Amino acid sequence: MATFLYRLGRVSFRKRHWFLLLWAAILAVAVFGAAKAPAAPQDSFTISGTESQKAFDLLDERFPDSGGSDGATARLVFVAPHGQKITAADNKAAIEHTVSELADGSQVQGALDPFTTHAVSKDGTTAYATITYKKPSSDLTDTTTSALKGAAQDARDAGLTVEIGGDALSSMEMSAATELIGVAAAAVILLITFGSLVAAGLPLVTALLGIGTAVATITALASTIGFSSTTTTLALMLGLAVGIDYALFILSRYRSERAEGRDPEEAVGRAVGTAGSAVVFAGLTVIIALVGLSVVGLSILTKMGLAAAFTVLIAVLIALTLLPALIGFAPRAVLSRSVRKKDKKARKGRSAETSAHKAHPQEKPGLGTRWARFVIRRPLLVLLFGVVALGTCALPALDLELGNPGDEAKSTSTTERRAYDALSDAFGPGFNGPLTVVVDARGSDDPKAAATTVADDLKATDGVVSVTQPMFNKAGDTAMLTVTPSTAPSSNATKDLVHTMRGEADGIKADTGADMLVSGNTAVNIDMADKVTGAILPYLAVVVGLAFLLLMVVFRSILVPLKAALGFLLSVCASLGVIVAVFQWGWLADLLGVETVGPISSMMPVFLIGVVFGLAMDYEVFLVTRMREAYVHGERPGEAIVTGFRHSGKVVVAAAVIMMSVFAGFIGLSESTIKMMGLGLTSAVFFDAFIVRMAIVPALLALLGDKAWWLPRWLQKALPNVDVEGEKLDRPLDLATATGDAEYEPSRV
Repeated sequence: MATFLYRLGRVSFRKRHWFLLLWAAILAVAVFGAAKAPAAPQDSFTISGTESQKAFDLLDERFPDSGGSDGATARLVFVAPHGQKITAADNKAAIEHTVSELADGSQVQGALDPFTTHAVSKDGTTAYATITYKKPSSDLTDTTTSALKGAAQDARDAGLTVEIGGDALSSMEMSAATELIGVAAAAVILLITFGSLVAAGLPLVTALLGIGTAVATITALASTIGFSSTTTTLALMLGLAVGIDYALFILSRYRSERAEGRDPEEAVGRAVGTAGSAVVFAGLTVIIALVGLSVVGLSILTKMGLAAAFTVLIAVLIALTLLPALIGFAPRAVLSRSVRKKDKKARKGRSAETSAHKAHPQEKPGLGTRWARFVIRRPLLVLLFGVVALGTCALPALDLELGNPGDEAKSTSTTERRAYDALSDAFGPGFNGPLTVVVDARGSDDPKAAATTVADDLKATDGVVSVTQPMFNKAGDTAMLTVTPSTAPSSNATKDLVHTMRGEADGIKADTGADMLVSGNTAVNIDMADKVTGAILPYLAVVVGLAFLLLMVVFRSILVPLKAALGFLLSVCASLGVIVAVFQWGWLADLLGVETVGPISSMMPVFLIGVVFGLAMDYEVFLVTRMREAYVHGERPGEAIVTGFRHSGKVVVAAAVIMMSVFAGFIGLSESTIKMMGLGLTSAVFFDAFIVRMAIVPALLALLGDKAWWLPRWLQKALPNVDVEGEKLDRPLDLATATGDAEYEPSRV
């Protein structure tokens, strides 16, 4: 591995113009393909194997003219002025005009007048009109959404309070400004870390090029491979973070090699051969974690994971080939000022090696070196502190409740949240979470009687406020009913009600021959939470198991990969604890702009596990490979820990701060799920980089000593030796083989 990458790095350096043109051509082809490709399809959100998904599939089959289960809906909520009734002549006329105006829209499936559907509250102050569309929300045109907003404004001008609920206007808030803030923060951190504008700019350039290439390629192939317009959300977030990190690590190693007196081409080769090997395996662990998201069984997670994995692959390839080529255009400009001065003296006749050797005794130990020495002097104290700190942060996770926050979790500044509150006040808390019951009566002798029996049984169920009359399809063999619970969509009582209703299905089947399925958004959220909960352990087993084997190959040790996995679990549990404390318990909610507390998004645990595992292994590989490299080259375990921190500690800190800056930008957004994602990832990176990798890992390695690098002899023979540490690069014969030269001689630039 090391010799192959060493050769690749040198070739990239020598043929830099060709590699630059190659990546420019790849980007151009991808962008051209994206521009000419048909529009990406709408997300087909499926939860395979669940009752709610079976009900949706049945609705699509039996009610083909209703727009299917994917059609957007809008609910206009009208509230009369204080002291008036919504049924007053002027108010009624304004509402009827609004509904009739919307009914003429080209994408509108139907517009229900509240006075004909009896959608008026008992106190007569509130009414709502339901607008259904033929297309999903992402396919609604600007004309359609503008007509909806304009109709609502006309009713407001008539004196009514009007809010718009439903998903017709919903959109995931992803601001480009958030990414720009992350890039700006990364630029500042890189400048501080490297002390060179060129060195700070290269990781940003390569990361942005990688994102552009990957996203353009995904967009070009979206219609062919079934990816949607939202598939690249995770790819954008992770692509920026890992793209910067991988370039940062290789560039830092290049500067280190130059400080040892090596010429540019040799330094590039060694940097790619050693740090590049770490990048390869770090990227593989991230890819494993992302591809493993398909284990959960949620289509959206599978697509996002595959797209992000492809983006990480592009980031690795660019770091190994384009970065060395770009270094070749400015081999001295990426160095720090002090090294450039030494190099200048060496050019005047002084030996670079001598200059470097003289410099080392005069160098003061850096912060990383001093911290590593502190840890190896008091490893047990540091270990206990780290474990107790993370364990304390993880305690709230024991109270984790999964759900899927809806409009109730949005800011009160949004019309969706105000519509939710108005309906809840006027019609009861369960009105915002209706359940859709589908009765498949094809196996029944009397479909209408079967549907009536279902309705009567549901009306008698505790926790049910109302049940609508059955609505049949054209064939008359399938009916649909709407059930209104007495409790809010996210409450445990509603979850129990759904399970109770499903428990009645067997009795109904026996009595009538009809199948009853319970669905609707509330039931979907419950099924999703159950599905994710059941998938967490299998997902952990697959991802951690594969990564354990990979890390065992990298470190040629059993205890080091085991320690890496346990440290990751501590980080994830601690970050979940932070999320529960803020979004479920309400701690610091006002400070972070969280207006409503409640269940945690169902996808958050798996999402955190997948993303954080990949990032955690990045830090593990970056830091510990340098320690193992020193150990393999003859240093004692304690000395190797100090060496690893001296060379890689600063880089890992910079990488972590960059990632935290990127993720923290999402905390400021108003969308609850995005805010939750930002806080979870930011806290997880902090815990993993600064407590696990910087404290717990060196403390454990210090306590284990030589045993940390122990591997049974039979495993040593069975596992391939990939030489991540670059041990073969110190052998002249191997260097000659690596470069393809019979007589190896470093090139001079």
